[in-house]
Amino acid sequence: MPRRSGFQTGTGIDCMDIKRKIYWGWYVVLGAFLILGINYGARYCFGVFVKPMSLEYQWSRSVISLGASLMILSYGIGGIVSGYLLDRMAPRWIITIGATVAATGLILAGFVQSPWQYYLTYGVLCGLGTSCFGVVACSSSVGKWFIKKRGVAIGTASVGIGAGTMILSPLLGYIVQVSWRQGFIFLGLLIFIGVVSLAQGLMKKTHPEAYGLWPDGIPQTPREQPPEIPLPALVSSDPESNQTGVPSLSDIFSDSRFWILALCYSLAIMAEMAVFVHQVAYAIDLGINKIAAASSLGFVGVSSILGRFFFGWLSDRIKDAKYASCIGFIMMLIGMVILMNADNTAFLFVYALFFGFGYGSIATMMPFLLADRFGRQVLGTTYGVLTFFSAGIGGGAGPLLCGYIYDRFGSYDYAWQFYLAVLVFVSFLILTLKPRHPDSNH
Repeated sequence: MPRRSGFQTGTGIDCMDIKRKIYWGWYVVLGAFLILGINYGARYCFGVFVKPMSLEYQWSRSVISLGASLMILSYGIGGIVSGYLLDRMAPRWIITIGATVAATGLILAGFVQSPWQYYLTYGVLCGLGTSCFGVVACSSSVGKWFIKKRGVAIGTASVGIGAGTMILSPLLGYIVQVSWRQGFIFLGLLIFIGVVSLAQGLMKKTHPEAYGLWPDGIPQTPREQPPEIPLPALVSSDPESNQTGVPSLSDIFSDSRFWILALCYSLAIMAEMAVFVHQVAYAIDLGINKIAAASSLGFVGVSSILGRFFFGWLSDRIKDAKYASCIGFIMMLIGMVILMNADNTAFLFVYALFFGFGYGSIATMMPFLLADRFGRQVLGTTYGVLTFFSAGIGGGAGPLLCGYIYDRFGSYDYAWQFYLAVLVFVSFLILTLKPRHPDSNH
C-alpha cells in the first residue's frame, strides 16, 4: 500500500488532507452561531410573556420576574458544571443533554397553573438546560480552535445571539397574542429539534490538537510547540509545577483580574437582563403597540449583530481589549438614557440601536478577555465560573430587583436610574484591569 504524504496523527487523520479542507474550527463557529441564536432568542424574548401572564393570573411583576431570575441563576450555576466538562469532553453530549432538559422545561411551562410550577419548569429546568448550550459551551468551544483569529471567531459565533433575538422576538410576539402557552411549547420543540441536531452534527470535536492541528488550522509537526500566546504571570511561579503551564483555579481566584471581570460583567448583565425582561411591558405601559414593543427586542438583536462583529474585529487589533469592553459599556449607558426618555416607538428603536450595539460586546469580550489573561486551556472552566457570577448572580438579580421597584413605586423610573449609574461605574472599573503581563506594557 503506498505511503500517504503528510503527518499522520493517532486518530488516523492525514494533516495534509485536513489542510486542503475547510478548517473544522469554522464549522464549530457555524454550530455555535446557530445554537446561540436558538438559546438566546428563546430566552431573551421572555419579555413578551410578562404582560399576558400577569393579566391571566393577576400575578405581580415581582412574581413573574422571580421566575426569570431563577432561570438566570440556574443558568449561571449550570455554567460552572458545563464549563468544567467542556475542558474534558466533546461538547455535543453536554449540549444534547441540556437541550433535552430545557425543552422539557419550556413545554411544561405552557401548562403551569401556579407560581411554584412556573418556577420549577421555566426557572429551574429551562435555566439548567440552557446553561449547557449557552455562551460557556459555545464560545469556549470556539475559543479552543483559534488564537490569532479568536476575536473574529467568537464575535462571529456570538452574532447568533442577536440574530436569534431579532427573529424570535417578533415571532413570539405574534404567537403570544394568540396564546402565551403555545409560545412556550413552540420554543421547547424548537430547542429539542434544532439544538440536538446541530450539536450532533457540528459540535462533536474537542480541540484541534486531537486532530493533528494547532489552533487556526496550522498543521502539527512532531515535537512542535503550539503557537500559544504566553500565559499570564500567576501565583505559581515554578514553571515545572505544571507541564503545560495551565493555571489552576486557585491561581485564577487569587488574581485580582478575575474579580474585576466578575464584578464588571455581573453588574453589566444585571442591567442588561433587567431591561430585557421588562422592556416590552414598559413600552406597552407607555401606550406603544404590542407588536412594536416586542419588535424592539428584535431590533436590539439586530444592532447587537453589528456590535458583535465590531467588537470582535476591534479586539483583534486594539492594544488591550479592555478598551473595547469600555466602549461597549458606554454604548449601553447611552441607550439607557434614551430609554428613560422614550415616549414613542421611534425613541424606543433608537434606544434599541445604542443599547443593542453596546450589549453586543458582552458575549464577545468576556471569553476574549479571559483567554487573553488566563489562556485558552482553562477557558471552559474560567468562563463557567465567570458566568455563574455575571449571568447567575448579576443577571438573576437584575429582573427581580427591577420588578420589585416597579411594584413598590408603580413605575420603572427609579430602576432605569439605578441601572444607568451601574453602567457608568463599570465603564470606569473595566479600565483598571491589569494587562496580561503586569510587568509589561505589551
